[in-house]
Amino acid sequence: MKMLNAAILILVLFYPSLSTKWPTHTVCKENDLEIYYKSCDPMQDFALSIDGCSNILMNTFNIRAAMVLRHSIKELSININLILNGKNILAYSQKLCEPNGRRFIFCGKKKGEHIYYEGPVTLGIHEIPQGEYTVSVTLYNENHLTVACVDFTIKKK
Repeated sequence: MKMLNAAILILVLFYPSLSTKWPTHTVCKENDLEIYYKSCDPMQDFALSIDGCSNILMNTFNIRAAMVLRHSIKELSININLILNGKNILAYSQKLCEPNGRRFIFCGKKKGEHIYYEGPVTLGIHEIPQGEYTVSVTLYNENHLTVACVDFTIKKK
């Protein structure tokens, strides 16, 4: 019986389910603007919060974000896709970390380390048009391993 319990425990801990889905988290919900996010990485979720929806339209607003790294970051790139009605209408890619450059605090972090950021962010958004949008963000390292993946849903009434 102990052997069976041990086998089940090992399977649960070391065999990730293909149907692993993370919950949808509410970033903010005020008047005519709602923002939600959900991790699209089946192995990892992360935490994000902002001071309020109305602050996003300001020049700068404060966020809090945290996660534990599953992969080291020597180089880090970001892909952002804006999706409207199931169609990709904007794609953006940029390298955030390079081996000799320490542009952000998370550059050079190792697997298992925590990343925590609390502070200002500037998006340069002055208005969000009415509609429902999905913004898909993927961060990947020099080996093209996913460091973080998140889908934001933005609803503007």
